[in-house]
Amino acid sequence: MLATAVLLIVLLGAMVALGMMRAPLWAWAAVVGVFTLLSRTELGGGPFLPWLLAWLPFAALALASVPSIRRQFVVARVYGMVQKILPKVSDTEAQALDAGTVGFDAELFSGTPDWNKLHAIPPIQLTAQEQAFLDGPTDELCRMINDWQIRHANREIPEEIWTFVKKHGFLGMLISKEHGGLGFSAQAQSLILGKIASRSPDVVTIVMVPNSLGPGELIEKYGTDDQKHHFLPRLARGDEVPCFSLTGPTSGSDAATMRDIGYVTRGSHEGRETLGIRLSWDKRYITLGPEATLVGLAFRLFDPENLLGKGEDVGITLALIPATHPGINIGRRHLPSGAAFPNGPNWGKDVFIPMDWVIGGDKMAGHGWRMLMECLSAGRAISLPSSATAGAKMMLRVTSAYARVRKQFGLPVSRMEGVEEPLVRIIETAYVNEAARAMTASMVSRGEKPSVISALMKYQTTERMRRAVNDAMDIHGGRAICDGPANYLQSAYQMVPVGITVEGANILTRTLITFAQGALRSHPYLYTEVQSAQDTDRRRGLDKFEEAFNGHIAFSISNATGGFFHNLTGGAFVTAPDSAQMMSQWYRQLGRASRSFAFVADLTVAMLGGGLKTKQKITGRLADALSELYMLSAVLKRYDDDARPMGDEQIVELAARNALYKFQEAITGTIDNFPVTWVRPLMRVVVFPLGRRFKPASDALGRAVARHVLEPGDARDRLTRHIFISKDVNDPTGLLEVTLEKVIAAEPAEKKLDKAVRDGVVRRYHGVDWFSDAVSKGVITSAEGEQLREAEALVARVIAVDHFDPAELKPNYANLGHNRPSLETLAAE
Repeated sequence: MLATAVLLIVLLGAMVALGMMRAPLWAWAAVVGVFTLLSRTELGGGPFLPWLLAWLPFAALALASVPSIRRQFVVARVYGMVQKILPKVSDTEAQALDAGTVGFDAELFSGTPDWNKLHAIPPIQLTAQEQAFLDGPTDELCRMINDWQIRHANREIPEEIWTFVKKHGFLGMLISKEHGGLGFSAQAQSLILGKIASRSPDVVTIVMVPNSLGPGELIEKYGTDDQKHHFLPRLARGDEVPCFSLTGPTSGSDAATMRDIGYVTRGSHEGRETLGIRLSWDKRYITLGPEATLVGLAFRLFDPENLLGKGEDVGITLALIPATHPGINIGRRHLPSGAAFPNGPNWGKDVFIPMDWVIGGDKMAGHGWRMLMECLSAGRAISLPSSATAGAKMMLRVTSAYARVRKQFGLPVSRMEGVEEPLVRIIETAYVNEAARAMTASMVSRGEKPSVISALMKYQTTERMRRAVNDAMDIHGGRAICDGPANYLQSAYQMVPVGITVEGANILTRTLITFAQGALRSHPYLYTEVQSAQDTDRRRGLDKFEEAFNGHIAFSISNATGGFFHNLTGGAFVTAPDSAQMMSQWYRQLGRASRSFAFVADLTVAMLGGGLKTKQKITGRLADALSELYMLSAVLKRYDDDARPMGDEQIVELAARNALYKFQEAITGTIDNFPVTWVRPLMRVVVFPLGRRFKPASDALGRAVARHVLEPGDARDRLTRHIFISKDVNDPTGLLEVTLEKVIAAEPAEKKLDKAVRDGVVRRYHGVDWFSDAVSKGVITSAEGEQLREAEALVARVIAVDHFDPAELKPNYANLGHNRPSLETLAAE
C-alpha cells in the first residue's frame, strides 16, 4: 500500500509539473510509460490482460504525439464538430471584436501575467503645454462655474461658459495640432475632464462629448482630406458644435438593430444633380443635440441599384449633416435626471444629402460600425472613467473634511465607527479608481484601444462612484439632502444615473461585453479557433485551427494544473517582481487568482460555447472577477508610480484584501451556479482545494487607513489629486477646506474648553458667550478664545442648509407649458 501511495503521489506531481510546463505529448507518454512499468514491477505480477490494458494510456499519448496521426484522428474531427455547433459571428460582432486592441487584460486571461508588461505602462506624464492648460484655463473655467445657477436656477450652460471653452480650445483637445486642435494626450484629456467634473457634471459634459465618440474623432481618423481641412479647424475653434446621433427609440443598447435607413440614389443638391442618400431617421438621448450645429448620424445604408458597387445592403454608415439642412428636425430638450446639459431628440424623413457628406466618403460607406467601435474602444476608457474617478475623489475630499469638523456626541463624527466604515469605502474607491484611470489613460496615450478594459472601466468606475456618492450622502445626513447654493453633493447625486446609463448601460456592459467579448478577444487561442472554423477554405482553416487547438489544449492543462498547485500552496511559488519588496505577497496572490480565473473562464467557454450570451449571470460574475484582477493590478502599479509613499501601503493592503475577497465571491457564484453540474466539482477542486481562504480587510486596517487621510497633508492631497480645490470661504467647498484647517489648529484650545464644560466650569448654551466666559475664568487665553470663536462660526456655516421663500420654489407652470405640443401633434411627429 505504501508503494502504491508513493507511486500515485509521484505520478500526480509529475503530471502537475508537465501540465504547468506545457510539456509536449511525447513527454506525457514517457512519464505514463515509466509509471506503468514501475507499477508492474513494484506491485508484482498479475493477470496479463489488465496489465496490457494499463498500457493503453501510454499508447494513446504516444500515437497522439505523432503530428499526422493527431491531425487526422483528433484535430480534424474536433474541427468538424466545432464548425457544426459554433454559431456564426455576425458582421457587427466581428467588427466589435476586431475594433479594439488587447492590453493587460490578455495577461490576466493567460493565467501567468507578465509583471514587466504591467510596469512598462508609463506613469502619469504630461507635456509642459498640457500641464499649463490643466493649471491655467482649466482652473479658470472651474472658478467661473456656479453649479447651483447652472443645474437649478437656469438649467442651462451659461453663454460665458460656452464662449470660454470655445476660445481656449476645450472642444478640440483630441484634434491634432495640424488641424487646429490642441492635440493633447489621452492622459491629459482624462485629467482635464476630471478636474472640470469635480466642479460641475453639467459643464464637463459639454467638453467631454466633442472629445469622445463624435464627429471630431471620426473625421480625424476616417474623414477625407476635404472633410479634415474643412471641419476639424471649425470644430477645434468651436465654430461648429457637434453631436452624434446613434440611439433611437427601438435601438438603445442594441444599436446595431437601428431602423434608421438611407437609400443610395440621385438627387438635387444646391441646384445640381448628384449621387447621394435619401435618409429617414428618429434619434433620441442625443447629448449636445439641441445646441449642435453639426449632426453626426449613424444609419443603415441600402443601395438597390448597386451604384456604389458594394451590393444592396451596404451596412451601417456615418454621415455629417449641418443642423440647418432642410428636413432636419432638432427636437426640444430631454431632462436627464434634472441635469442642465443639452440633450434631446432629432429626426428627419426623406432628407437628401450628397455622398461626400458620408464620413470618409463613399469608400467608408458600410464601415460605420467598425469606425464607431474603434473610437468607442478608446473613448469609453477616458471620458466616463475620468469623471467617475474625479467624482469619487471629490466625495472623499468634502466628506473627510465634513466628518472631521462635524461633531456629535462630543466628538468628530469621523471617529465614530459607524461613519468610519463608509468613509473607508470612499477612500478605497478614490484610490482604486484613480489607479485604474491613470493606467488605462496611459495605455490609450501610447496608441492602444483596449476594448475589454474600456468596458470594465466604464462600468466599474461608475458603479464604484455610485457607492461613494451614496456613502457621502449618508455621512452628511440632512446637510446633503437639503438642496441649495451651499449643497455640493446634489449635482453628483443627480448625475450618477446618467453615468451608469450612457455609453453602454452598466447592466449590458457587465453581462454582455466585458467577459462575453473579452473571452474571445483576450483569450490567447479562442478567437483564432472561431475565425478558422468559419473560414470558407477548409484546408487553410484547418491549418490555423490545428495550431491554435494544440496551443489551447496545453494552455488549458497548464491552468488546471497550475491553478491546483498554486491554490494548494497558497500562491507561495508564484513569481513576483524583484522590485516588489513589501508588495510581493499581493503580486503572488494576484498571480494565483489569475490562474484560477483563466481556468474557470476557459472551461466556461468550452462548456457553454455559443450559449454563453444567454448565461448573463455567469458572464456578469466573471466580468466582476476580471475587473477585480485588473483594478488590483492598477493599485500595485500606482503604489510604485507614486514612489511608495509612507502610509499608502495600508491603503494598498486594504484594496488588495477586498479585491481578492470580491474576486473569490464572484468565482464562487460562478461555480455554484454553473449550468453544467458535473463541472462544478472539478472547478472547486482546482480553485478551492483548501476552501475559500480570502477574507475582506479587517476593521482595524480600515481604522488605520481612515486616520491616514483625515488630517490635512500629503496623504489627503495625494488621494484627491487633480481635482479642483477651492480655498475661497464664499465657495461651499472652499469654506470646508478653510474650516478644516481652522478646526484642527484650534483643537488644543477646544480640548481645554470641552473639559471645562464637562466639569461645569463653563456652560455652553444658546444665549451664553461661553468663549468670553472661558477666557475670564482662565480656561483658555484671549487668543485661543478668538481662535475658537472663528472656528465655531466657520463650522456653523459649514453645517448650515439653505432655505427659501415658498414662492421661489413654485415652478412657473405657465412657462413650462408654453410650448408643450398636444398629443395629436406628438403623434403626427
